[in-house]
Amino acid sequence: MQMCAHCGRTFSPRRSTDSTRYCSAACRRSRSARIHRELEALIVSMLGARDPRASICPSEPARQRFGNGYRDHMEDVRRAARRLAYAGFVTITQRDRVVNPATIRGPIRIARGASFDGWRDDGERGERAE
Repeated sequence: MQMCAHCGRTFSPRRSTDSTRYCSAACRRSRSARIHRELEALIVSMLGARDPRASICPSEPARQRFGNGYRDHMEDVRRAARRLAYAGFVTITQRDRVVNPATIRGPIRIARGASFDGWRDDGERGERAE
């Protein structure tokens, strides 16, 4: 299983030697990596400013970044949260239970993950600190 570089969902490549980065043609066409890095950094900074046991609603970073038009960008925030969840920096919960990021439907919350303290924002992409 691989994680899509755009939407954060897992997928099975067609061949075992396939180095495909995207789950679909639609994800491959989307070239908005800068906004995804911004949203990832915003999610991490919002969680870092709160109590370690606190969580945030995806609408909070969306409102902060996009203002009144935030609803059009909710899926972008959810994608950023999925990528962070697969890296271990955050967990995605529904009704206080951790859920699989690839199969989430409905309202979610984003909380700190096991590797949260390893996050660093190097200006290009959030990576685990070595």
